[in-house]
Amino acid sequence: MMPATVRPPHQSSALVRGLRFIFASLAWFVVGIASLWAAAALYFDFPSNALKAFLAIAYVILLLAILFIVRGGTRKWLAWAVCFAAVAFWWFSLKPPSDRPWQADDSKIASAEVDGDMVTLHNVRNCDYRTELDYTCQWETRTFDLKQLRGIDLFLDNWGSPWIAHPILSFDFGPGVHLPMSIETRDMDGQSYSAVRGFFRQYTLIVIPSDERDVIRLRTNYRVGENLYLYRLTATPAQARSLLLDYVHTINQLHSKPRWYNALTTNCTTVIFQQANLERKDWNWRIILNGQIDELQYSRGKLVTGGLSFPDLKKQAWINPAAKAANQSPDFSELIRKGRVGF
Repeated sequence: MMPATVRPPHQSSALVRGLRFIFASLAWFVVGIASLWAAAALYFDFPSNALKAFLAIAYVILLLAILFIVRGGTRKWLAWAVCFAAVAFWWFSLKPPSDRPWQADDSKIASAEVDGDMVTLHNVRNCDYRTELDYTCQWETRTFDLKQLRGIDLFLDNWGSPWIAHPILSFDFGPGVHLPMSIETRDMDGQSYSAVRGFFRQYTLIVIPSDERDVIRLRTNYRVGENLYLYRLTATPAQARSLLLDYVHTINQLHSKPRWYNALTTNCTTVIFQQANLERKDWNWRIILNGQIDELQYSRGKLVTGGLSFPDLKKQAWINPAAKAANQSPDFSELIRKGRVGF
């Protein structure tokens, strides 16, 4: 029988010290991230403008005091945990507002009624733009027959970073009848979107059913630096119906009870996949960093490709020139689709 291998004492102690160092480093990293988040939460979300900067600084000073004054590692960890828990408890208790001075294009929130195959949407947005910030909005009631639903189109809006985009799904009810749904932040007067603020409780969530000459033309014809790509999804009419009814359910939920937007967990892309009941195994990093969501859908066979490679498909999917040419035409939706794969 072979004798058991005995590790020299100095090797065992070195291994233990290495593991302790790794564990301590990870623990300090977690504490640092949590402390940074808590201080930022106080700075961004505390309701008093006069106090929020003071409280954020005071929180950091308190943590430093714990580090240098409190004796014993266990006591330090416990004190930090209590401080973080207090901030987290306050933060999670914040309720999203419903009565704010909203921007004109966010001033109304949609609601819906379903009667058999008929879906009636109230407060469908139809804005007429003169410039990006100069517009007149009409809020309309429109009824759609689910038996006419043919499929779903994906608009993907890239405005800068290749990692971030804004997807808009548009439900196709036949020639001239399209229903785009845009999941966005509901902004107050003078408020603009900030990626950093999006991680905190700065915005509420809104689903905007609209006219394509509003929500699409705004991005192609009036905003600067935004590029829109249009794809046909492979979804069947039955799948399109199911997802549209999920949108309707979300719309009515938000109408009765506001919900916070969060750039990581509750945004324009994650809500779509949550509505589609995506299984855990199907989640992918490109759902969070959604600038390449079209490539992900291509790889999963969710896009009509016409046999094109993804680079070629994306090249022909760019609609900005066609949208600018169509502009005020009543056939805007048909003109931006003309000659593209899947239409």
